[in-house]
Parts: sequence; C-alpha cells; structure tokens
Amino acid sequence: MTKSGAHSGPTALRIILGAHLRRMRDAAGISRSDAGWEIRSSESKVSRMELGRVGFKERDVSDLLSLYGLDDAEERERLLALARDANNPGWWHRFGDVLPSWFHSYLDLEAVAQLIRSYELQFVPGLLQTPEYVRAVVQLGRGLIPAEEIDRRVSLRVNRQQVLTRPDPVRLWAVIDESVLRRPIGGKKAMQAQLEFLLEASHMPNVTLQVVEFGSGGHPATGGAYSILRFPEQDLPDIVYIEHLTSALYLDKPEDLDTYTGTMEALCVAAPPPNQTRDILAKALKEYDA
Repeated sequence: MTKSGAHSGPTALRIILGAHLRRMRDAAGISRSDAGWEIRSSESKVSRMELGRVGFKERDVSDLLSLYGLDDAEERERLLALARDANNPGWWHRFGDVLPSWFHSYLDLEAVAQLIRSYELQFVPGLLQTPEYVRAVVQLGRGLIPAEEIDRRVSLRVNRQQVLTRPDPVRLWAVIDESVLRRPIGGKKAMQAQLEFLLEASHMPNVTLQVVEFGSGGHPATGGAYSILRFPEQDLPDIVYIEHLTSALYLDKPEDLDTYTGTMEALCVAAPPPNQTRDILAKALKEYDA
C-alpha cells in the first residue's frame, strides 16, 4: 500500500484509500453491487468511495475488508486508521468562514502535490502573492469587506505558501501572461513589492517562472487560467484544476490531462526560457519606478 505523506489532507487520503479498496475488490472478484449490499448501501456508493468522492464510515471499511478476505491484522488496522484520518478536517478548517466550500478539496491536493504547473492570465499565482497584493485581490468586486475578514484571507494565503518552504517543498512551475505584470493590482507601490518578490522567488530552486510576452502573439491557452497537480503517491492521478467565479472543476480523465498538459507544454515553448524571466521582471519593475 502507498504510504500517505505527513502533509496529506482528507481529499488525498480518500483517493488513496478508495483506490486501495478498488484493487482489493477486483482481486477478490467481487462486484460493486455485491460490495454495496455488504455495507447496506448501493453500487453507486461503492463507486464514489473508490473514487474518493465521499467520506468513509469506519464500519463500512471494516465490513469491506472482511468481504475482500483481508486477514492481516496489522494491514487492517493501517487501513482503518487511514479511514479515520480521511474524515479529519484539513489545516484550513479554521478558515472555513472565509473559504468557499468548493475550494476545500484544492487545498488538500495542493498540500500533498509534488509538482504544480500553472498558467495565470490575470493574477500573480496564489503561492507567490505578497500580503498587500492578496489584500487587493480579495477586495476586487466585493465592495466593503470587514478588515478582520481581509486579515483572515491574507493569513490563509500565507499559510498556503508554506508548501514552498517546508522541508519537502512543492515544485512550482508557473507561466504567467505579461498582462499580469502590467496590471497594478493594489496600486503602484504594492505592484513594485510584488515584482520584487517574484524576482526573489525566481532564485528558489523549486520555483520556475516564465512570462508569455505580448510579442509572442497568440497561444493555445484560450480557455484561461488553470493548474495541473502531480503527486508522489501512485494512487493519486494528475489533476487539472480550473477555478471559476463561484465553483471549480477537477479533471482527471486521461484525455483531459493530455489536452491540458499539451497546452501547458506549448505555453512553455511560446514563452522565453526561464533564464530570461528575471530580465523581463526587472524591465517591468523599472517601469513602475519611472
């Protein structure tokens, strides 16, 4: 069984446990319908469990392990412990009052990812935003927001950024459109500080930045911003994350992954290589200094 990392959140753990239960059921030659009957439920419930899309009742997992013929007491306890952990709230639970429900799963996956590749058309990637930039983004189009709520949203973003500096950091490869550098979110001074931070971040060994310049012409990412997350656990497939105004999409079908991965590769080719990014950032910063 694949071991889950210390940073795994409930979404990742549910996917890992679900995939393990699916392999055990297949090996035992038992149908989803029969498995559903065993736990007093349905075939569709078993399917959702195996895909990691629902929480796990420890009793259901225990009954399935017995049905699948698991006799190893130590392995059984490991899987039941995994089921319990998969029902625990993630670190972000304390920010639930300022966090959209559809964003919960992404935070779990971001925390356990090994590589995040992202394309941004309007904003600096979230993991590289300065607190003042975050404050400005939070207030866009939302009218008057209480100062306490803004502070909590900034704190949430800062907590997320720890994935880049922890002992086993996430690798971030971000491609941003030049318009991101030219749009003074938060005003001139805030943008200067943001560009200076991007210059600093470009020196981090686990961060790669590229900028698609206006002179590059058109490119294939016509659908807007998105991210591709890759994980060290073999039970977690690559996932494409696309955020909308009031919801998000999580795509993991091979044909979707191929399309979005191919588009990301094309963006990387269209943009100047990473070793030219600092010059591009420095040029934009000089324009704000003028």
